Amino acid sequence: MPWREISVMEERLRFVARLLEGEGMSDVCREFGISRKTGYKIFNRYKDEGLDALTDRSRRPVRYANQLPEPVTAMIVRLKKEKPYWGARKIRELLVKRLAGDVRIPATSTVHAVLDRHGLVSQARKRNRANKAVGTVLGEALAPNDLWCADFKGEFKLGNGRYCYPLTVTDQASRYLLCCEAFESTREQGVFEAFRRLFAERGLPTAIRSDNGLPFASPNGLYNLSKLSVWWLRLGIDIERIKPGHPQQNGRHERMHLTLKKEATRPPGRTILQQQARFDDFIREFNEERPHEALNMRHPAEIYRPSERLYTGLPEIEYPFHDRDVLVTHCGRICMHRKKINISTVMAGQKLGIKEVDNGIWLVSFMHYDLGYIDLEQRTLQTIDNPFGTRLSPMS
Repeated sequence: MPWREISVMEERLRFVARLLEGEGMSDVCREFGISRKTGYKIFNRYKDEGLDALTDRSRRPVRYANQLPEPVTAMIVRLKKEKPYWGARKIRELLVKRLAGDVRIPATSTVHAVLDRHGLVSQARKRNRANKAVGTVLGEALAPNDLWCADFKGEFKLGNGRYCYPLTVTDQASRYLLCCEAFESTREQGVFEAFRRLFAERGLPTAIRSDNGLPFASPNGLYNLSKLSVWWLRLGIDIERIKPGHPQQNGRHERMHLTLKKEATRPPGRTILQQQARFDDFIREFNEERPHEALNMRHPAEIYRPSERLYTGLPEIEYPFHDRDVLVTHCGRICMHRKKINISTVMAGQKLGIKEVDNGIWLVSFMHYDLGYIDLEQRTLQTIDNPFGTRLSPMS
């Protein structure tokens, strides 16, 4: 007979009473439907602790988490103030010596949580838990190629019923329409090829501004990076993103879209090739014939000049101030001390620099951007404030 659900404690009392009356363990266990091992555990616990031992015991983890005894919390805070440059791991070792044998010592992660809660973790080490798209600081474009703006204009149906997704790129300062290419989808590979051709023809801009959607950004990527934006960074191009829901931050580009929609998509071409021919005609007229009031009635081709920064492929990355470099695998991981740590699949194939800044704590960098810290004990990358949130020129 299994334990009755009405009162487990009552059943245990009956079980122990039968044993105290002299019945054999095997017979009583058989009647109550439990193993002899369980029976001896209940009986021995009763002999050691009395009736209290027959109540249900908590199955919660034995970690302190947020219920650390107040004296221990106070000691952690006091030790950190005594040793302001020590990390959680060293503070814990100090606790071991101060509290030897008195209380259970909390885990390193618990010590870190206490320090974080009391504002004793430096901003560079605090994790940015938000994983949502945010806008960046937007720079000014004073000359051609200071800033390009990229977007996918809203899709529309062609005459044959298939959808067209126009990729558009403009130069912010001159209003020059660098690209208007008809795609049948927004898949990343086609966009890569379009930008390769554009970079080879026009050179590299200082920065590219986009919205937070694919393929320019990725909602699941590290700091919302995508493979495309990582490639831009490798080429020394800063990335800018408008604030979600604020298309006016890319106002000049959106204004061009209105003109494009009116003059090149109504009615649409029957096929993707016919539509591309219409886009090509629009590009020529927009750049070489159409006067712009903001340009004192000049047209963009009178102002725009190709960039002096030539596209020559990806440069090598070196990390002279790091302990060593590691390669991100195709599944987005790096291997350290025979441990696998997830970084991000958008970084697959990229070389990162790592440097030990504390015992078991490693700084991880991509080019001149610090991505966060790896705690080898937890095997995780602790992200920091978004390093791509401000526009920092690689030349500065």
